[in-house]
Amino acid sequence: MKVDRFLRIVLGIAIFAVFLIATGALLFVTESALNIWDRLRGGPAPILWAYAAALVAVILGALYLVWRLVVRRPPKSQAPGRPAVPTREDIEQRLAAAEAAGIDVEAARGELRELASRQATGTVHLCFFGEVSTGKSSLIRALVPDAAVDVDVVGGSTSAVRHYRWQAGEGTQVLLTDVPGTGGHEAGLDELALDEARRAQLIVFVCEGDLARPEAEAIRALAALDKPMILVMNKADRYNVEEQAHLLHRLLERLESIGGDAVRDRVVAVSAGGAVDVIEQRPDGSEIASRRERPADIGVLVVAMNRLLQSERDELDTRRDRAVFRLAAERLDAAERTYRAQRAEQVIRSSTRKAIIGSLAAISPGTDILIQGYIGTAMTRELCKLYGAAPRDLDIEEFLTLSQSRVGRVLPLALAVAGNGLKAFPGVGTVAGGLVHAVAYGLIFDALGRSLVATLQQHGELVPDLAAQEFEDSISEHVEAGLRRVARMALEEKQGDDGAGR
Repeated sequence: MKVDRFLRIVLGIAIFAVFLIATGALLFVTESALNIWDRLRGGPAPILWAYAAALVAVILGALYLVWRLVVRRPPKSQAPGRPAVPTREDIEQRLAAAEAAGIDVEAARGELRELASRQATGTVHLCFFGEVSTGKSSLIRALVPDAAVDVDVVGGSTSAVRHYRWQAGEGTQVLLTDVPGTGGHEAGLDELALDEARRAQLIVFVCEGDLARPEAEAIRALAALDKPMILVMNKADRYNVEEQAHLLHRLLERLESIGGDAVRDRVVAVSAGGAVDVIEQRPDGSEIASRRERPADIGVLVVAMNRLLQSERDELDTRRDRAVFRLAAERLDAAERTYRAQRAEQVIRSSTRKAIIGSLAAISPGTDILIQGYIGTAMTRELCKLYGAAPRDLDIEEFLTLSQSRVGRVLPLALAVAGNGLKAFPGVGTVAGGLVHAVAYGLIFDALGRSLVATLQQHGELVPDLAAQEFEDSISEHVEAGLRRVARMALEEKQGDDGAGR
């Protein structure tokens, strides 16, 4: 009770002293301000206004600095709608910067070289696109009878990109491009077909009737390329006139709902012809198999292609170039992601090793992941720089502080995983407590770096509370995944210390 009374007396005296100091400071500032004001009023007017302007500038500058230091800016958000189309200058600038950083940009440069080659020839590239067995190769054979086109009656005969020369009505040279059918079992062919469609000026989408869901999704992706497209219903000879009219009307509706260019004369029904197997029954009741040739009926497709080439010839190259620039930008994005992932892995491993060394040197490590705060700060700065983020010092401090508050809850898990994992390494024997703590500390530090990378990939900047929450949510997964990697680091450092001690 006496102690409590003594503390209250001391607190009261302290409050009274603070009051006296604050009052004195206020009186002093007031007197000084009034003296300055009187002198300024008695002097020339320009000096008064200049002083007032300087005082306002100082106050506004101080408020701006406080705002930049304290107020957190919201995460960047992309504007809705279609992303901006990169220009050749944009791509070249990015390529130069990426190359200087050591990023492999060959795939992106390859797209620009291919575009330059096609621009030089002046030939129109027309891509036949569609699912497996819809008859793309058969249509090309009907358009170019002398071309050696492989057509497999089972379907899916095209496994690579092939080009065939065709001359349009006004003499325009056209390369008909046959790409692998989508929806097949071989990996990578769908992407190969879509990439070639992006390099072409025109697209002919081939189907056999009403669109299935994968076909609708493919048309949606093609429509986003902003290129002229002809929708062809092949094998129309299987339907009568009324059925064909109904299916064409249905295709127009589907195309309009998907967002494609729903022009009536660009939705046509054709028959590529080709061989068909039939079973003939003889008078004696026996059956014999034979193959018959069906005549091709592709006149409406030829008309649609010629009309499109005549009406939009000036825009074809511009649209093709924009699509290729997007493709080159995506190639560069992929290269940058690969580079960042590799560099981030190096940064996290290096920082984790430093944290393990610090834990082993401390002999009795605590439960705080930020015992070596400078390692966490340096790792955070380096990862943010790698992903193009420029966090404030307060953001880094807040992220590390929030992460620190979560360490106590996950340390028992990390210690248990570390203890059990170390026993699996031959020659360790009875695991020393210091080594277990070092591995546990390394696991937590490793998880911290990987959680930060996940946040930077998603948001493009350091958002402390989101990054700390990601750390807490994924700590168990990261601890389990990184056990052998971190344990090996700790054992190497421990063996190196023991060897040096001898």
